[in-house]
Amino acid sequence: MSQTVSVSAVTGTVALTSAVTGTTAAPARDAAAGAARAKAPNPLVSGLRPLALDVAAPLAGYYLLHSALGLSEFAALAWSSAFPAARTVLGLLGERRLNLWAALMLTVNLAGLALTFVTGDARLMIAKDGGLSGTVALAILVSALIGRPVMTPMLMPFLTKGRQERSAAWQRLVEGRAAGSRAFRRHERLFSGIWGTALLTECAARVVGAFTLPVSTMAWLSTVLLIGAIVAGSMLGQIAVEPMERLVRTETEAPTTV
Repeated sequence: MSQTVSVSAVTGTVALTSAVTGTTAAPARDAAAGAARAKAPNPLVSGLRPLALDVAAPLAGYYLLHSALGLSEFAALAWSSAFPAARTVLGLLGERRLNLWAALMLTVNLAGLALTFVTGDARLMIAKDGGLSGTVALAILVSALIGRPVMTPMLMPFLTKGRQERSAAWQRLVEGRAAGSRAFRRHERLFSGIWGTALLTECAARVVGAFTLPVSTMAWLSTVLLIGAIVAGSMLGQIAVEPMERLVRTETEAPTTV
């Protein structure tokens, strides 16, 4: 009987010790960590959400109002500017920071409103389209110069590939908390600089062509110039994208201190 009690006491002591030291709690901690990861937002969705809200929504609103509902170009641009304007103001008031994509779309819409009065001359209409792409180009270049490259959020979903650990590495690089942050920021600015230059070149070529080439030629050449600028931006942008991807991969694999 005493041996039975002794064995029970030893077993109880071991169980109590395990509970105190947390040995038996490890599975529970792992389960809690797994549940937390399951509830965490998908990095790919989080990265694409600003582009959907600040770029796709205003563009869709414009085309819906102008093409589907028959509003004038001026009215469609004015109404579709309300959302990026609200996003810009809320970002400044609530987060004390400028929402770059919303501000960019608002700027483009305002430029479009100003240029809606350019009518009647086919050459001016072609030049007007160049002016809009030029507005985007200048905004991208200015964002790179001030150290807030507007093109960076567009890259995040594709370089992090929707993985939590890569998103965390990206965040450390962007915030200057990683060894490769300085190089990463430099390539961020380079990427925006490449795209801004490509679009500004397209703008200049379109405006010059509008007043020097036959209108019939510019009717198709304008599209070719825009596609060429996009292709050039995509290809030359790899000069910056590939080093950024290597930095994200290196930072993901690097040991982190808790």
